[in-house]
Amino acid sequence: MAKTSAKKALQASPAINIGISEKDRAAIAKGLSRLLADTYTLYLTTHNFHWNVTGPMFNTLHQMFMTQYTELWAAVDPVAERIRSLGHPAPGSYAQFGKLTSLPDAPGTPPKALEMVRILVQGHEAVARTARELFPIADKASDEPTADLLTQRLTVHEQTAWMLRSLLEE
Repeated sequence: MAKTSAKKALQASPAINIGISEKDRAAIAKGLSRLLADTYTLYLTTHNFHWNVTGPMFNTLHQMFMTQYTELWAAVDPVAERIRSLGHPAPGSYAQFGKLTSLPDAPGTPPKALEMVRILVQGHEAVARTARELFPIADKASDEPTADLLTQRLTVHEQTAWMLRSLLEE
């Protein structure tokens, strides 16, 4: 019996002790899960618009959307891995993302090109708000890696929203 207990003890993972309480890690992971869901939803919408854009701005928007969805795709992994680093499972299903995201799903019928741009502006601003809401929690917990990740995401989303919004000016 003692041999079995010793074997189980060797197989168990040590408790996470990174200087952030379990309560704070859970709260940060919850916020990062919402950020992951928002990022993935915006990725899907942007990719959808890349495939379905038409009109006189086709080439410009098709290329711009590809650059944006590629950046969003690259962003989901660091967010998910930070959640895992905090000791929590990362959401990864459409059902989970649908419950966690603050963004609406892409329209079933592709909108006109400038409406796509408007929707993406709103999407990037929503993701920025989600990231910004989490920042005080990460800051209070002295979670510098999460704060750094949030700063990077805020920079991308605010800049992308500005660039897209510029296309809507007359």
